[in-house]
Amino acid sequence: MKRLYFLRHAKAVPADPALDDYARELTVRGMHDAAAIARYLRKNDMMPALIWASAAARTRQTAELVLREVEAKGEYRETLYLAEPGKILGMIQAAPAAVPSLMLVGHNPGIEHLAGLLAREPVRRKERARRDVLEEKFPTAALAVVDFDVAKWRQINPGEGRLVDFVRPKDL
Repeated sequence: MKRLYFLRHAKAVPADPALDDYARELTVRGMHDAAAIARYLRKNDMMPALIWASAAARTRQTAELVLREVEAKGEYRETLYLAEPGKILGMIQAAPAAVPSLMLVGHNPGIEHLAGLLAREPVRRKERARRDVLEEKFPTAALAVVDFDVAKWRQINPGEGRLVDFVRPKDL
Protein backbone atom coordinates (compact mmCIF):
# COMPACT_ATOMS: atom_id res chain seq x y z
CA MET A 1 0.00 0.00 0.00
CA LYS A 2 1.10 3.56 -0.73
CA ARG A 3 -0.30 6.64 1.00
CA LEU A 4 -0.32 10.16 -0.42
CA TYR A 5 -0.86 13.27 1.66
CA PHE A 6 -1.87 16.42 -0.22
CA LEU A 7 -1.37 19.56 1.85
CA ARG A 8 -2.14 22.96 0.44
CA HIS A 9 0.12 25.66 1.84
CA ALA A 10 -1.35 27.66 4.71
CA LYS A 11 -2.77 31.19 4.45
CA ALA A 12 -0.21 33.57 2.94
CA VAL A 13 -0.03 37.34 2.67
CA PRO A 14 -2.20 38.56 -0.21
CA ALA A 15 -0.80 38.62 -3.72
CA ASP A 16 0.58 42.02 -4.68
CA PRO A 17 1.81 42.92 -8.17
CA ALA A 18 4.68 44.82 -6.54
CA LEU A 19 5.86 41.70 -4.69
CA ASP A 20 7.34 38.46 -5.96
CA ASP A 21 4.70 35.70 -5.64
CA TYR A 22 7.41 33.14 -4.88
CA ALA A 23 8.46 35.11 -1.78
CA ARG A 24 5.00 35.43 -0.20
CA GLU A 25 5.11 34.26 3.40
CA LEU A 26 2.52 32.89 5.80
CA THR A 27 0.27 35.12 7.84
CA VAL A 28 -0.06 34.59 11.60
CA ARG A 29 -3.31 32.73 10.89
CA GLY A 30 -1.48 30.59 8.34
CA MET A 31 1.17 29.64 10.89
CA HIS A 32 -1.51 28.64 13.41
CA ASP A 33 -3.45 26.63 10.79
CA ALA A 34 -0.35 24.76 9.57
CA ALA A 35 0.65 23.96 13.16
CA ALA A 36 -2.89 22.67 13.87
CA ILE A 37 -2.78 20.36 10.84
CA ALA A 38 0.67 19.15 11.91
CA ARG A 39 -0.65 18.31 15.39
CA TYR A 40 -3.61 16.53 13.77
CA LEU A 41 -1.21 14.38 11.76
CA ARG A 42 0.80 13.44 14.87
CA LYS A 43 -2.28 12.83 17.02
CA ASN A 44 -3.76 10.51 14.38
CA ASP A 45 -0.50 8.64 13.71
CA MET A 46 -0.36 9.92 10.14
CA MET A 47 3.35 10.05 9.57
CA PRO A 48 4.54 10.62 6.02
CA ALA A 49 7.96 9.11 5.42
CA LEU A 50 8.92 11.81 2.93
CA ILE A 51 7.69 15.36 2.40
CA TRP A 52 8.15 17.15 -0.90
CA ALA A 53 7.32 20.83 -0.77
CA SER A 54 7.36 23.54 -3.37
CA ALA A 55 10.36 25.79 -2.79
CA ALA A 56 8.17 28.93 -2.53
CA ALA A 57 8.35 30.67 0.85
CA ARG A 58 4.77 29.87 1.92
CA THR A 59 5.06 26.15 1.15
CA ARG A 60 8.47 25.91 2.80
CA GLN A 61 7.08 27.51 5.96
CA THR A 62 4.07 25.18 5.93
CA ALA A 63 6.30 22.12 5.50
CA GLU A 64 8.65 23.26 8.27
CA LEU A 65 5.74 23.48 10.71
CA VAL A 66 4.71 19.92 9.76
CA LEU A 67 8.28 18.66 10.08
CA ARG A 68 8.35 19.87 13.70
CA GLU A 69 5.57 17.40 14.53
CA VAL A 70 6.33 14.37 12.35
CA GLU A 71 9.49 12.40 11.81
CA ALA A 72 9.99 12.66 8.09
CA LYS A 73 12.59 13.65 5.59
CA GLY A 74 11.79 16.95 3.89
CA GLU A 75 12.85 18.09 0.43
CA TYR A 76 12.11 21.36 -1.34
CA ARG A 77 11.43 21.12 -5.06
CA GLU A 78 11.32 23.99 -7.51
CA THR A 79 9.24 21.84 -9.87
CA LEU A 80 6.29 21.81 -7.45
CA TYR A 81 5.88 25.61 -7.61
CA LEU A 82 2.45 26.15 -9.19
CA ALA A 83 2.77 22.74 -10.89
CA GLU A 84 -0.02 21.30 -13.03
CA PRO A 85 -1.64 18.01 -11.91
CA GLY A 86 0.03 15.96 -14.68
CA LYS A 87 3.47 17.16 -13.70
CA ILE A 88 2.83 16.40 -10.02
CA LEU A 89 1.54 12.91 -10.90
CA GLY A 90 4.71 12.26 -12.90
CA MET A 91 6.81 13.21 -9.88
CA ILE A 92 4.77 10.90 -7.64
CA GLN A 93 5.11 8.00 -10.07
CA ALA A 94 8.88 8.49 -10.04
CA ALA A 95 9.14 8.42 -6.22
CA PRO A 96 11.38 5.73 -4.73
CA ALA A 97 9.47 2.46 -4.29
CA ALA A 98 10.89 2.04 -0.76
CA VAL A 99 9.01 5.15 0.43
CA PRO A 100 5.66 3.97 1.87
CA SER A 101 4.06 7.40 2.24
CA LEU A 102 4.62 10.76 0.60
CA MET A 103 3.34 14.22 1.44
CA LEU A 104 3.14 16.94 -1.18
CA VAL A 105 2.96 20.52 0.08
CA GLY A 106 1.93 22.66 -2.81
CA HIS A 107 -0.40 25.13 -4.42
CA ASN A 108 -3.85 25.26 -5.91
CA PRO A 109 -5.18 24.48 -8.37
CA GLY A 110 -2.66 21.64 -8.93
CA ILE A 111 -2.93 20.00 -5.51
CA GLU A 112 -6.73 20.17 -5.41
CA HIS A 113 -7.22 18.89 -8.94
CA LEU A 114 -4.81 16.00 -8.52
CA ALA A 115 -6.30 14.89 -5.19
CA GLY A 116 -9.74 14.83 -6.80
CA LEU A 117 -8.45 13.11 -9.92
CA LEU A 118 -6.71 10.30 -8.02
CA ALA A 119 -9.55 9.58 -5.59
CA ARG A 120 -11.93 6.86 -6.72
CA GLU A 121 -15.69 7.19 -6.77
CA PRO A 122 -16.72 6.86 -3.12
CA VAL A 123 -17.97 3.50 -1.95
CA ARG A 124 -19.15 4.35 1.57
CA ARG A 125 -21.11 7.26 2.99
CA LYS A 126 -18.17 8.71 4.96
CA GLU A 127 -15.97 8.58 1.88
CA ARG A 128 -18.72 10.34 -0.14
CA ALA A 129 -18.97 13.05 2.54
CA ARG A 130 -15.20 13.62 2.42
CA ARG A 131 -15.25 13.75 -1.36
CA ASP A 132 -18.11 16.25 -1.37
CA VAL A 133 -16.21 18.60 0.96
CA LEU A 134 -13.01 18.23 -1.09
CA GLU A 135 -14.88 19.02 -4.31
CA GLU A 136 -16.58 22.03 -2.72
CA LYS A 137 -13.31 23.75 -1.81
CA PHE A 138 -9.71 22.84 -0.94
CA PRO A 139 -8.84 25.81 1.29
CA THR A 140 -5.43 26.83 2.56
CA ALA A 141 -3.86 24.32 4.98
CA ALA A 142 -6.39 21.63 3.99
CA LEU A 143 -5.15 18.04 4.02
CA ALA A 144 -6.33 15.17 1.82
CA VAL A 145 -5.10 11.63 2.49
CA VAL A 146 -5.41 9.08 -0.31
CA ASP A 147 -4.47 5.39 -0.08
CA PHE A 148 -3.56 3.16 -3.01
CA ASP A 149 -3.46 -0.63 -3.07
CA VAL A 150 -0.22 -0.76 -5.08
CA ALA A 151 3.37 -1.81 -4.41
CA LYS A 152 5.10 0.90 -6.45
CA TRP A 153 4.39 4.57 -7.00
CA ARG A 154 4.48 4.15 -10.76
CA GLN A 155 1.35 1.99 -10.48
CA ILE A 156 -0.75 4.91 -9.22
CA ASN A 157 -3.45 5.92 -11.66
CA PRO A 158 -6.39 8.34 -11.64
CA GLY A 159 -9.56 7.10 -9.97
CA GLU A 160 -7.88 4.32 -8.02
CA GLY A 161 -7.16 5.93 -4.65
CA ARG A 162 -9.32 5.74 -1.55
CA LEU A 163 -9.89 9.14 0.09
CA VAL A 164 -9.37 8.18 3.75
CA ASP A 165 -9.35 11.70 5.18
CA PHE A 166 -9.96 15.31 4.28
CA VAL A 167 -9.53 17.90 6.99
CA ARG A 168 -9.52 21.68 7.01
CA PRO A 169 -8.21 23.90 9.79
CA LYS A 170 -11.76 24.99 10.63
CA ASP A 171 -12.61 21.31 11.29
CA LEU A 172 -10.11 21.15 14.14
